[in-house]
Amino acid sequence: MSNGTDWGNEIRDALDYKAIDLQLGWKKISNSTYNYIYRYPTYGIGLTSTLTYSPEIGRPQAVYGFMEIPFSHGGLNKRLYFGYFTQMGVGFNFKPFDELSNPMNQYIGSNVNCYVFLGLNSTLKITDKMDLQTSFGLKHFSNGATKRPNSGINLFPLNIALNYKFGDHALIPSEPIDIPKKGLDTYWNFALYTGLKNYEVGDPAYFRGGLGFNYLLEPSYKYRLGLGLDFFWAQGINLRNPGESFNFMDQTSLALVGSWEWQLTERIYVPIGLGAYLYRNELNQEITWFYERIGVRYRFSNHLFTGMQIKAHKAKADFFEFTVGYTLQGN
Repeated sequence: MSNGTDWGNEIRDALDYKAIDLQLGWKKISNSTYNYIYRYPTYGIGLTSTLTYSPEIGRPQAVYGFMEIPFSHGGLNKRLYFGYFTQMGVGFNFKPFDELSNPMNQYIGSNVNCYVFLGLNSTLKITDKMDLQTSFGLKHFSNGATKRPNSGINLFPLNIALNYKFGDHALIPSEPIDIPKKGLDTYWNFALYTGLKNYEVGDPAYFRGGLGFNYLLEPSYKYRLGLGLDFFWAQGINLRNPGESFNFMDQTSLALVGSWEWQLTERIYVPIGLGAYLYRNELNQEITWFYERIGVRYRFSNHLFTGMQIKAHKAKADFFEFTVGYTLQGN
């Protein structure tokens, strides 16, 4: 998918994208609360590799974790059923931008990048052991502005897959389970964000990070929502703008943020946020008055959590946030 520039159109028209995926997955069929809520999802790991080499892009490959969720319980017992999926991992084997050897590729400036694929699928049962699956969606490679240029590579592929089930085929439970009634719980989240940001092509990357805290309500097994504050600090403003003087406010920003956490299992969840700056600095490339956040986190049994998110302005990456934090229950 081109970014609308002349060089972007030229690269798009020159590429012939074909790839192969290998996946190993396991379907969660025990009658737990989250397995039932998400209709006995499939989790796994995978490897994807582009088949053709491009002198501008290289041969992008990725290793990733994935999750597939059916749309309904009833569909699981039918020959044809539908669902949605997500993949997230690390992409590599790119040929990044270079002013001399590869000036055309302004999509990607790094060898290693984040890989994300979101989409819809349909599954046709051929036998008890074999399924035919088709899927489509948006596939994205990006380094989160750790090294520019970083327009990101976007693909919209159609996939055809053959799934084989190893071992004995356990039946999916057909009866609903008795899920305990959910009361309203409250939580405090305290988070430390760390990352790197490259501001201009050819310049070094600088530390970018911050602190955040949120007060969250949990009315459902599936999600939490709430409000909080984010504080950000941008290193190297004097080095990036030599000959000028700056104060503490020039290197920092503060924002009010609304948070929503999509709980996938007892431990894994997707943090989604929309922030509005109380003050910001365009020298740190905070280019809009608001920002978005999405990622994945893992919560340990002792209330510690860790994860990775991307913070962006109008879908343009600010930086990858590598996060550690702690959750306190409010009641």
